[in-house]
Amino acid sequence: MKRGIGMKKRMNSKLASISLASMLLMAGCSDSTSGSKSSEGEKDNNSKTEITWLNVLHTASPPTDTVLDLIEQKTNTEISFSWIPDASKEERINTALASDSLADIVTLTILENSSVRNALKSGMFWNVEEYLDEYPNLKAISEETRKSASIEGKLYGIPFQKDKARNGVVIRKDWLEKVGLSVPKTTDELMEVAKAFTEKDPDGNGKNDTTGFMDRSDLIYGAFKTLGSYFGTPNNWQVDSKGNFQAEFETDEYIETMDYMKELYENGWINKDFAVTAKTDQQQNFAQGKAGIYVGALFDAKNLQTMGAGIQDNMELALVNDMVSDTNPDRAIWSAGNGIGGLIAFPRSEVKDEAELKRVLQFVNDLLEPEIYTLMTYGVEGTHYKLNEEGAYEIINQDLWQQEVQPFAASRPKETGYGLKDPNPIKTEADEKIAENEKYAVFNPAFPLESPTFTTQGSELQKVITDATYRYILGEISLADFKDAVKSWNEQGGKAIKEEYKSAYKEAN
Repeated sequence: MKRGIGMKKRMNSKLASISLASMLLMAGCSDSTSGSKSSEGEKDNNSKTEITWLNVLHTASPPTDTVLDLIEQKTNTEISFSWIPDASKEERINTALASDSLADIVTLTILENSSVRNALKSGMFWNVEEYLDEYPNLKAISEETRKSASIEGKLYGIPFQKDKARNGVVIRKDWLEKVGLSVPKTTDELMEVAKAFTEKDPDGNGKNDTTGFMDRSDLIYGAFKTLGSYFGTPNNWQVDSKGNFQAEFETDEYIETMDYMKELYENGWINKDFAVTAKTDQQQNFAQGKAGIYVGALFDAKNLQTMGAGIQDNMELALVNDMVSDTNPDRAIWSAGNGIGGLIAFPRSEVKDEAELKRVLQFVNDLLEPEIYTLMTYGVEGTHYKLNEEGAYEIINQDLWQQEVQPFAASRPKETGYGLKDPNPIKTEADEKIAENEKYAVFNPAFPLESPTFTTQGSELQKVITDATYRYILGEISLADFKDAVKSWNEQGGKAIKEEYKSAYKEAN
C-alpha cells in the first residue's frame, strides 16, 4: 500500500479528509509497504489490520472519529479513509485508476464508466467470486446479485447491495376522499384519479389550480419508467431464447406508455412543464398542494410529508406498489441497476496476496453484521438515537448524527434488510412495500454484459431516443417519426450494440 493515502491523525482524534490531488502527491513519495498487513506483523492474529479505503462522500464533510473508533474496535482494524466528494467522483476515480494511486479498498459506484470497466477487465482488481463462501455474510449474497455485479462473468469486488425495486405511486389519500374515489390499482383507474384531481377541486379552494400528476424531466426516475413497468415494458433490454436483444423502446409496451403520458399531457392531467421540471421543484410543488400523484421512489413519501408540514398539514398519503394495466395484469416493477450500487473493490497493487485479500474480505464481512450496520445507520444508542416504545429507532441529536453517523451511510455494503424500524409510519410502510417489490422486480439482462459500442456511444445514442420520446408525448412528432428515430438509433450503432450483447450473453451463458 502507498502510505500517503489519507492516514488518520490519532494524536488529535480527528479524521483527516484530504483531496485526491493531495493523495496523489503524497503517493509519489510513499513506500510500498502494504497497509493491510497487521500492525505488529502478519502472524500476530490479535494485532489490528491496517486498512485504507478510497471512498465516496455524500455529505458536506467527513465523519469525526466517534463511530469510526467503534467500527475499528469491533472489526479489529485501523481504518484510514480518503474521501472523494460525490459530485466529482467520476473524474477523481478516473484519475486514481489512471495513476494507480489507490487504496486497499476502492469504492466504485459508476460501473458503466468506461475507465472503470476497462480497469476491472484489465486484472487491476482481485476476482473475489471463489472466496465469498468462506465468509457467512458474504456467502449470503445471492447468485443473482453476484451475476448482475460481474463483468464478463467475473466478480471484481463485493457488490453494494441496494433495494431491488424502490418505485411506486404516492397519492393524496385525503384528495381521493374529496373526489369520491378509492386508491387506484390499475393504470386506467390512475388516469381517472388524475382527471378528478385536475377537474374536481380536490383541495376545496374553489380554484382551478391543481393537476393529477406532478412529474419531472426524467424518463427513468420520474413517472415514465415506472408506468412502463405496469404496461409490461422491459427494463432497458429484453432477450429471447436465441439470445437476441431488443431495446425497450422497440416494444409495443413502450409505445403504450408514451400514449398514456401523451393523454395525460393533452388533457392537462399532468403538469404542463414536466419535461423541464427539476426533482426539487417537483417535490416542492407536490408538497405545496399543486398536484396529488407522485411517481418515484416510495420512500420519497416521507420527504414529501416533511416538506408539506405547515403548508399541507392535512395531507394524507397512500402508497401503491401493486398497480397493473389492463393489457398487462401481471405485477412488475423495474429494478435500478439490478439492485447493484457498485463494487467494493480490492486493487492488486495494494492488496498484494491472498492472505491480505482474506483480511480485507473479513473486514467487509464484518461490516455486514447487524450491530455494525446499526452503528453506520443510527449511531450509538443514548448518544445519537433511542428506541421508542414500538422498538423504532429515533434520532435524538440530529446535528450530532449528521456529523458523526450520516457520512457512513453510503459505505454500508448492504442498504437494507436488517429489520430496523423507522419511527415515521409512512417510512416504515415505504420500506415494507419496497421489500415486497423485490418479488416482482424486472432486471436488465444486459447489465452485466459488455458492449464496446454501448460503452463508447451509448449515452449519445440514448439522447436520440430520449428526445424523440419527449417530442412524441408533447405532440411535436408522430408515431412514424418516433419509429424513424428508433431506425436512426439502430443505424448509428444500435444494431452493433445488440449483436455485441448477443455475443456476450452467449459467452456468459
